[in-house]
Amino acid sequence: MKIGTLSAETGVSPRLLRYYEEQGLLTSYRAEGGHRRYDLDAPVVVRRIRTLLAAGLPTRVIKDVLPCASGSGEVLDACTLDQLRGRLTGLDEQLAELTATRQALSAILTAGERAGTLAGAAA
Repeated sequence: MKIGTLSAETGVSPRLLRYYEEQGLLTSYRAEGGHRRYDLDAPVVVRRIRTLLAAGLPTRVIKDVLPCASGSGEVLDACTLDQLRGRLTGLDEQLAELTATRQALSAILTAGERAGTLAGAAA
């Protein structure tokens, strides 16, 4: 399959397909004339990559996880579940930190608004 065909079938630009290849996520071979060719399962692989990217995984993690993907990429074999649980725990920790930061900023804004209201009422 040519890169243009793969791009049309998946909606992913040729430039991005080449990037996936550079990252070791997608493989191609060179046909006569040096043109890239992809195996017939390449559209499935690209959809898996896109699904994993949408889940927030960086390409370095996807490279490790991709061999364990089946179907559309949402089903992973047990070989990567611990790694993904660790990433989920990290996201939960980041979310908790962001929530605490948001609450602190909100408190500062509320105090500032009250002080501004009180100053305006005293004038």
